[in-house]
Amino acid sequence: MRTLLLFIFSFTILSSVFAQKKNVVVFVVDDLGFYDISLHGSKFYETPNIDALAKEGVDFSNAYVSHPRCVPSRYGLQTGKYPARVGVPGFQGKDECNLSDNEITIGQAFKNNGYTTFFAGKWHLGKLPETWPNNRGYDVNIAGCSAGAPKSYFYPYNTPKDPKRSGNHKVIVGLEEGNEGEYLTDRLTKETVQYINGEHKDPFFLMLCHYGVHTPLEAKEQLVQKYKKKLKGMSFEGPEFIHKDGETKQHQNDPVYAAMIESVDESLGAIVKALKDRNLYDNTIIVFTSDHGGLSNRGVGNKRKIATSNLPLRAGKGHNYEGGTKVPLIIAGNVPNASQKSEQLTTNTDLYPTLLDLCDLPLIPSQHKDGVSIKKAITKNKKIKRTIYWHSPMARPRSTGDTNCTVVREDNYKLFYFYDEERFEMYQVDEDPYEENNVYHEDHKVAKRLKEKILAWQKDVNAVRIPSN
Repeated sequence: MRTLLLFIFSFTILSSVFAQKKNVVVFVVDDLGFYDISLHGSKFYETPNIDALAKEGVDFSNAYVSHPRCVPSRYGLQTGKYPARVGVPGFQGKDECNLSDNEITIGQAFKNNGYTTFFAGKWHLGKLPETWPNNRGYDVNIAGCSAGAPKSYFYPYNTPKDPKRSGNHKVIVGLEEGNEGEYLTDRLTKETVQYINGEHKDPFFLMLCHYGVHTPLEAKEQLVQKYKKKLKGMSFEGPEFIHKDGETKQHQNDPVYAAMIESVDESLGAIVKALKDRNLYDNTIIVFTSDHGGLSNRGVGNKRKIATSNLPLRAGKGHNYEGGTKVPLIIAGNVPNASQKSEQLTTNTDLYPTLLDLCDLPLIPSQHKDGVSIKKAITKNKKIKRTIYWHSPMARPRSTGDTNCTVVREDNYKLFYFYDEERFEMYQVDEDPYEENNVYHEDHKVAKRLKEKILAWQKDVNAVRIPSN
């Protein structure tokens, strides 16, 4: 009898553990390139907390975003759809995106499944308040509005340190109160940790989208001095810029940008610590990623300040070459196969169905039309076949040096269609990851097949075409 009771008690405990729903934390950095972390080989930037997270989870070497700019990439993350489906960017000649009423965001999907939902940081998906996080599935919204970057990273955040920048960035709503000199990355971290430390009767879906490391380049002075000192002991070969894809920055050598990266790394460390202190870490899925590649390129003759170098990847933010679309992606916490390296080809539209699937929640194929679950790649190290598309109809040749194009990647081939010029490029990225050897010719069997796919896909999504300016 006693044995039977012990069995029933143990079974009840195990059943409750297995029935417990997993929490989710999605941590997004703005403008962080694939090589902007020490985990991937940066000699200048220091990211010990990001590196440590990778040792406890899956580090993806073939992770991409749905677009190399902020607004469309975030649309892909929130909806599971390619931004080209709704003409983002490009709809009515604008770069803005107001989420339509029929879009079920990833936050709303989790809320519909009994989760409490939290958003902090950069939203950037529309001017209208009714399209902001608190009206699109998130119970709590801290600083999520139409702003794409702060006027200042130091409180008061809506007062630019450089008055010339006042017209470039919108007001961040919801952070009107604060302490003089408070750093924005730290403030968003503090708000998020307070939420984690609160009482949670239901599982939570939490998204922290930092404004860092987007311009303006501003960081805490102590960290800036640390990297200025480190820089004195380093040397670099070659000129600062080369004329390629506009102008390409060759060196990671900006101490302010390095300090900004360390601040977001410290933020991740604080989030992980809060989860562990509350004994939540082992039941939480943690996603670390970026919205696109680092700001490494500018138009020829443009003197704008450039943040980083994505080399050896080609180009950066704004470009559909690897430097603009390839990003860090780590999935850790309540996932098997710790310290695993995955070569699974994936894009940020896949996070929507993958996180639902990892939490044993129903998928919504009518919503995440372009995202697929890569759960098996995470839990069983099984590769899932993916074909990925990009469409850039509002190039900024003067600003970032890019050109209008549609791109497809399937297996190890990546075809570019520069439709304004009726020109093609193709790269075999397993053998040529830095896109140096254009192997396109009209009779190439793969090129023919991928060309047909691009044209069919453009028609299917009704891709907008706008001449370069």
